[in-house]
Amino acid sequence: MKSLVVKEVDKIKEELFELSDKIFDKPELCFEEYFASKLLEDYLEEGGFKVERGLGSLETAFRAKYSNGDAKYNIGLLCEYDALPMGHGCGHQMQGPAIIGAAIAIKNIIGDLPFNLIVYGTPAEEGGGGKIIMLEEGYIKDIDIALMMHGGPATQVDVKSMALSSRFVKFFGKSSHAALKPEAGRSAFDALLLAFQGVEFLREHVKEDTRMHYTVQSLPGPANVVPDRAEGHFSLRSYNSKYLNEVVERFDDIIKGAALMTGTTYEIIEDRRLESKIPAYILNELIMKNAKNLGAPRIREPREKTGSTDFGNVTYMLPGSCARIAFVQEGTSSHSQEFVDLGKTKEAHDCVEYGAKIIATTVYDLIENPKLIEKQIREFKEYKSKM
Repeated sequence: MKSLVVKEVDKIKEELFELSDKIFDKPELCFEEYFASKLLEDYLEEGGFKVERGLGSLETAFRAKYSNGDAKYNIGLLCEYDALPMGHGCGHQMQGPAIIGAAIAIKNIIGDLPFNLIVYGTPAEEGGGGKIIMLEEGYIKDIDIALMMHGGPATQVDVKSMALSSRFVKFFGKSSHAALKPEAGRSAFDALLLAFQGVEFLREHVKEDTRMHYTVQSLPGPANVVPDRAEGHFSLRSYNSKYLNEVVERFDDIIKGAALMTGTTYEIIEDRRLESKIPAYILNELIMKNAKNLGAPRIREPREKTGSTDFGNVTYMLPGSCARIAFVQEGTSSHSQEFVDLGKTKEAHDCVEYGAKIIATTVYDLIENPKLIEKQIREFKEYKSKM
């Protein structure tokens, strides 16, 4: 059956390459992926999936479903298709074609086993947190397990990702002439500088894998005027969402202390939060076993730790894994010109093909043996209790 699924991908792979190239040639920023989403929606609809176009507040999100028989679990496939200002410097043009190729191959070949397959188009991963919005509006929660693919420098899977709390802090003071009447002023900028210094002292007393970054968000004004307003942007990260909550609480105390020391007031505005990925070792093992059987390029050990992504919010709620497929040279960073330069090459097309085949054969494993899903769900609950 797996060989039949792979052959089915072979039948449509040229169409998948064409879809990838079309999305690459018309890059669209977050929340504006009208061309890409319609291409993918149309292809899924023509392939026999029931497609819901536009989900909640996101016009470029979609949900496509195909059911065969009476299945207990919903297997979810997620894809991104947004670009960066530089173009498709993260390879998202390949994700949609690979995912829908896998979905259609499964639908066309597996006729005697029950399954529910749901494809979610998830816009605005690059800075927009599209999956977070979708979760907040009730989407994605109807699946029991989630799979994705992503191009990269090696074929591998991830174990953990970083939870991220992005916080904008505004301090409010009292303006005064810095030379003639400094005693009348209360410097909001002093409060921000103290907050920066407080983070530096905090850095010494947190776990090693904690990350804290900050910058001045807006300039405070001329040197001869006590600034009455100052804004900073802080990013707090950890590979454990529960521990990040502790760090955030201590950070908030730093802000309170900085305001108290300077006689100012403050406001903390939290941007959408990214959660840490709960490890999914069973899914990871299935993906890598299929990658090896298919002869995928540059197979490497799992990445134990990665950065922050809104896919983390999905995998903090339900089991999920992302198959990373090699198409750029090792050591190449995403969001780079190298990703753009190789976007329509044979390497990119191979990435789409391997991605579709790896995801499709992994889905087949789950359909053939639903106990794998049950086992992964149990593992997920065990690890989440610690993270």
